[in-house]
Amino acid sequence: MRIPPLISNFEKFSDLKPTISIIVAIFNRKDELFELLNSLTAQTDREFEVIIVDDGSQVDLKPTIAKFEEFLQIKYFRKDNSGPGLSRNYGARRAENEWLVFVDSDVIVEKDYIESIKKSIVEIPCDAFGGADKAHKGFNLMQKAISYSMTSVFTTGGIRGNKNAVSKFQPRSFNMGIKKEVFEKVGGFSEMRIGEDPDLSMTLWENGFTTAFFDNIAVYHKRRVDFGKFSKQVYQFGCARPILNQRHPNYVKISFAFPTLFLLGYVLGFIEYFILGKGVILALFGLYTFMVLIHSMIVTKNIAIAGMAVISTYIQMFSYGYGFLKSWILLNVLKMKPEEAFPKHFHKV
Repeated sequence: MRIPPLISNFEKFSDLKPTISIIVAIFNRKDELFELLNSLTAQTDREFEVIIVDDGSQVDLKPTIAKFEEFLQIKYFRKDNSGPGLSRNYGARRAENEWLVFVDSDVIVEKDYIESIKKSIVEIPCDAFGGADKAHKGFNLMQKAISYSMTSVFTTGGIRGNKNAVSKFQPRSFNMGIKKEVFEKVGGFSEMRIGEDPDLSMTLWENGFTTAFFDNIAVYHKRRVDFGKFSKQVYQFGCARPILNQRHPNYVKISFAFPTLFLLGYVLGFIEYFILGKGVILALFGLYTFMVLIHSMIVTKNIAIAGMAVISTYIQMFSYGYGFLKSWILLNVLKMKPEEAFPKHFHKV
């Protein structure tokens, strides 16, 4: 394990010294936790605390944490499983510093992560902030393909990795900071288990608070390691969006329905081909596929990743689109309450 010398460059650029509490809600993921903590030991600014909230893991995380207690200011708490949002709230209540920074347990941060956050807080006034996520050079090909799909202009519009892609940035909990006092005023994360981070962002806006994108604090996000798990994850994201639309009607966008229109268009294309003997719609999908392939090849500089990126892109669009369509029908046609339609998508309270 590489442990750098204690260095703090923050005094060079400001007398203001924002204090940081890193909060990690974790369920199992022992190996990922080791890599995250190892990256935190390499920080150029070592003035921060780390709060680990074990959400009822089935593996013992204490031996992993013990390896870093000499090098990091770590607080470890174990609680019954309730999901990530309530676990983050649990950690926030035990944080001592003025800024809460939430990261997922499956990320790795650059050595200037803390230093860059503090600089940006001083330079860009806001109540909450977020940063991008990207693939590390050490990730496997599938992880890089999935990372492309989640950040590509052809899928999400690039909103997860580009401050210019949206007019108001919604911080995501894999890389998100918020003033503790503001977090407490809005009640922290809600009971939602999926989509709890955009829910918090929109709640902040509704209460007059501001969010910002910090372009120098990107994290390396491992995400899911196979297409099956990735499909399930984005399906859940799709299910969450109509719920969010109900909770925050002022921030509904037609673009949220694009994956569902993509899915229905694909089905319509096959109907057109087999019934009418025409392939105009499928030809358009062929053009889309070609554009994704070329773009992902340019971005990743690897033809194997580009090929898998095409597959992960279709998985993302179809799974998210189906989840959105199912959720929209249950909520708006069958008039079910979100908790009834998706009981597993809400925390135990």
